[in-house]
Amino acid sequence: MKPVRLPASATHALPRWGLFALCLLYILAGLIGRDPWKNEDAAGFGIMWTMAHGGLHDWLWPHIVGLPMPEQGPLAFWLGAICIKLFGWLVGDVLAARLAVIIFFLLGSISVWYTTYLLGRRHEAQPLRLAFGGQPEPNDYGRTLADGALLIYLGFLGLLAQSHFTSAGALQVALVAYVIYCATRFLESYSLRSVMTLGAALGLLALTRGWIVPLAMYCSLIVLTFLLHKKASYRIALLALPVALVVISAWLYPCKTIRPFNSSPFDAWMEWNYRQVDWPSWETFKYCVKNSIWFAWPAWPFAGWAVYAWRRQFSALHIAIPVSFFCGLIIVVLLNQNSEPNILLPLLPPLAILAAFGLPTMKRGAINAVDWFSVMTLTASAAVIWIFWIAKETGWPHTLARNVLKLVPGFKPEANWLALTVAILVSAAWITLVHWRISRRPSVLWRAVVLSSGGVILCWMLLTTLWMPWGNYMKSYAGVANQIAANLPPGHQCVDADIGPAQRASFAYFGHIPFAQFDAIRCDLLLLQDNNRKKDPAEFIERLNYRWQLLWEGRRPSDRDERFRLYRRIN
Repeated sequence: MKPVRLPASATHALPRWGLFALCLLYILAGLIGRDPWKNEDAAGFGIMWTMAHGGLHDWLWPHIVGLPMPEQGPLAFWLGAICIKLFGWLVGDVLAARLAVIIFFLLGSISVWYTTYLLGRRHEAQPLRLAFGGQPEPNDYGRTLADGALLIYLGFLGLLAQSHFTSAGALQVALVAYVIYCATRFLESYSLRSVMTLGAALGLLALTRGWIVPLAMYCSLIVLTFLLHKKASYRIALLALPVALVVISAWLYPCKTIRPFNSSPFDAWMEWNYRQVDWPSWETFKYCVKNSIWFAWPAWPFAGWAVYAWRRQFSALHIAIPVSFFCGLIIVVLLNQNSEPNILLPLLPPLAILAAFGLPTMKRGAINAVDWFSVMTLTASAAVIWIFWIAKETGWPHTLARNVLKLVPGFKPEANWLALTVAILVSAAWITLVHWRISRRPSVLWRAVVLSSGGVILCWMLLTTLWMPWGNYMKSYAGVANQIAANLPPGHQCVDADIGPAQRASFAYFGHIPFAQFDAIRCDLLLLQDNNRKKDPAEFIERLNYRWQLLWEGRRPSDRDERFRLYRRIN
């Protein structure tokens, strides 16, 4: 027997304007007025910027002004470079590259919504018919579940920062969601068009961040389709994989024939993919369990309950599809020895879809517990953000102000009245939302996650309005880039460097540092990055069979460990 019994009143859809406003606030916050920061955000922008201002070879072999970066694939950077080409003259290269991030977010959000809608309106997912009628219509029920899935997707703590970075991870998560959508379409119709679209989506996913994740999704779908419809699994095996390989070859074949920079990124790309898989270990398992608790909040309690509640209808597509993909992707995560939260990103779309089907079966007490946890935790977080901002701006309380400002020596607080107004408005909206949820006690399905999503968006908005100048000062390399540019001797057009990808991208963009390209033979200048804890002055060094003299030494005021040194060759 189905575990769902609902009246039609529980399936009132979230107002379209409200859903649109939440998505708009979510994605726009943090994109405007922010420098590329010290992580994959700056590195990804560097690849896009290099492509946009380069030639065909730069588009075929991803690199950051001479630093090869072929490992993850070029697709995300192609899209960002196209946006820079089209809109860089109007809004600047940084903001233009982030237009691609908006496209990634829209693709992921729409895919999650429509996948849940298609699965939610199927017959096996419908609630039991009531004795005197009044049960929801299939389309209304599917639309309400889709709203819930999108709210869960917006509320993921692990997706929050990644969805605003110019990195391959943002597109990977979106394409994982799109592959699930294409698989749902195929399992509904078994049409030739749907399987071709599915193969193309898998190929695009392989061009985004390697072929390990799309291979796992392909194998999961083969197994699922074989259990449901054996003949359809042959169609996937014979058609989807060749189409995916054709899409991948659209990059690899030109690289082999043109050989950009007299080489090819294929070997480095394949080696990076091989490094993503190793034997499972206890350390990897502990890392995944520990980080998944916050990374996948608030989806995992609802997803776990959905599996339990629908355990007797496990072959139903609305449970089988997300569970199958989740199982395939969790195996990839456990085989990955890289201890970084980004390896958990592909798990989020199937979790959001599965969690939506746990909403109708969740007990009222459990829903209230999640709501109260969200209200208390996120309200307390927002209050802390406000209190520390007031201390930073006014100097009171003195202890809090001192603790904040000592992290960024030399930072001068500045009031931004527009940002302050936005922060006040979103805080008032949060209070209104909490009051509505507590006083009205609505019976709609999405009530269980609206506070989690709204609270996450509130905290993100506060951080990206009140604290944006502080964040730029702490995480941007613009100041160091200008110092290096000011200390470059006139007439030198080549700088060899041993620095990280994010630093190289930031120095090239902000300081216009002429880094050595692929064909550089010898440079007269050398830029090194090392640990500031080393006390040696290093006025002269020997490197690359040459002797070098120190010209400049500096660092970001907020980073006590990192240090940069600029040298000139003297023989």
